[in-house]
Amino acid sequence: MTTLRQFLRNKIKRIRKYHRSKTPVLKKSPQRRGICLKILKEKPKKPNSAKRSVVKLKLTTGRNIRAQIPGETHNLQRFKRVLVRGGRARDLPGIRCRVIRGKLDCLPVIKRRQARSKYGMKNIDDVVYSKKS
Repeated sequence: MTTLRQFLRNKIKRIRKYHRSKTPVLKKSPQRRGICLKILKEKPKKPNSAKRSVVKLKLTTGRNIRAQIPGETHNLQRFKRVLVRGGRARDLPGIRCRVIRGKLDCLPVIKRRQARSKYGMKNIDDVVYSKKS
């Protein structure tokens, strides 16, 4: 490591570190729209054992990817439109995206009471209150 004096004397230019994206299929966007091609169930890696819901998508960029569907049940079928965000499924190898629940054709998780924002569920009290007025 150079000292401050050495740095100023030699006028060394700082080199920026190259940042590799964890979700290159999104092309530096926070979300992308896609069309469902196939709905799958996949087994997770070794210590876990449950079937995870996965969807094969064709993104607007033209790339085909697999994304996890979070939550318990879903209404997705072939040719439904979904919104995809980054975020890997730790126990599913090769899956780096997740479907956003409650947007476009993907319904939110019904009767969700905790962590509702992750699963697209509105506050039930707010919905009931807005219907009264």
